[in-house]
Amino acid sequence: QVQLVESGGDLVQPGGSLRLSCAASGSMRSALMMGWYRAAPGKQRELAATITAGGSATYADSVKGRFTISRDNAKSTVVLQMNSLEPEDTAVYYCYARIHLIGGLIDDYWGRGTQVTVSS
Repeated sequence: QVQLVESGGDLVQPGGSLRLSCAASGSMRSALMMGWYRAAPGKQRELAATITAGGSATYADSVKGRFTISRDNAKSTVVLQMNSLEPEDTAVYYCYARIHLIGGLIDDYWGRGTQVTVSS
């Protein structure tokens, strides 16, 4: 099995910054894709940002220019640096990974989520 462990969620004022981290561990060969999705109160989960093993990043339009995603392939970790946070960024943020498992299968995994609240 594979586990994703997130950290970094907090309460922050508008205009502030937060750094979310996620580490994948378990019976895995590699993480093909890693990223972050978020679910605001009363809304469906949506993409925030993803990054491939080769470093190609994709961002939701709403976070472009404010959020930066990065990863360390050797450590199977992904980081989301969030700047200029807005109240609309308030959500539970979920780490996501598409994992190449030992044994050859590929499967998707999710973390439990970490709460980000942007409020004055």
